[in-house]
Amino acid sequence: MNSQIIDTIKKYETIIIHRHVRPDPDAYGSQLGLKYILQHNYPEKTILAAGEHDSTMEFLGTQDQVTDEDYNGSLVIVTDTANTERIDDQRYLKGDKIIKIDHHPNDDAYGDLLLVDTSASSSSELIYELFEAGQVQENWKLPATAARQLYAGIIGDTGRFLFPSTTQRTFRIAGELIKSDFDRNELHNGMYEMERKLLHLQGYMYQNFKMDENGAAYVKITLDILKEFEVTATETSLLVSSLGNVKGMKAWVIFIEEEEEIRVRLRSKGPVINELAKEFNGGGHPMASGATAYSWEEADRVIDRLKEICANAE
Repeated sequence: MNSQIIDTIKKYETIIIHRHVRPDPDAYGSQLGLKYILQHNYPEKTILAAGEHDSTMEFLGTQDQVTDEDYNGSLVIVTDTANTERIDDQRYLKGDKIIKIDHHPNDDAYGDLLLVDTSASSSSELIYELFEAGQVQENWKLPATAARQLYAGIIGDTGRFLFPSTTQRTFRIAGELIKSDFDRNELHNGMYEMERKLLHLQGYMYQNFKMDENGAAYVKITLDILKEFEVTATETSLLVSSLGNVKGMKAWVIFIEEEEEIRVRLRSKGPVINELAKEFNGGGHPMASGATAYSWEEADRVIDRLKEICANAE
């Protein structure tokens, strides 16, 4: 499939790369990493990154201003996005052909060409392997700007190599990426340093989470709490893994209230929770998923189901 994707890339003068809404480092890393690879190796082509910029990802870069005309006769590549509903900027349909590159379960098999590998730690890992194929097939070179993006995507989706998705394959690729000339310390600071207000909210979470005897836990962050700590719903993404440090915890859910919905962020140390996410307008990985609730009553049903899952887990 990598060879087919490379052959398709060669045929198009304009390539527009999309990723998912509410982006994380892998969404940015795979999207911008691919953009910089293609720009470096095909300077005559127009390579654009679409989507709304997220201020929490400022340390990685920004997207481009993409016009409707840019889509005429273009190739669209969507990275790190399992479902069409989550593609940031629905103009992706205006392109001539669509390629999907992703590591989530392929429940929504959209696109003309699909590179989906759930055994990969991240979509950034898949983009690096696409680069390696291009290196052999077309003598592609890897610019340091792209290596930095892909490394960020990998360490983001593996929790700095702590999550079960980390494999020997992941370490090999990370080892290749750090041969490039970029400042890893500066990158790590951008990803993991937090403002004082976020640390205060993290303290609130530690004081107020609830956990049952089977290791199922939850914490609710209401609009009033967000206002009290002067934190946005988007900024809370940096705190999702916090409860993973609690001894005896199997899986947890963090609820973030917004004006019209409640974000549901699910994480696990063992029990599979992506099927639960699908029950509540979401999806994702077996150990890391997201969903949406539209009332606190619905959020309580998520908690009840999580408790059932942990109670039945070995």
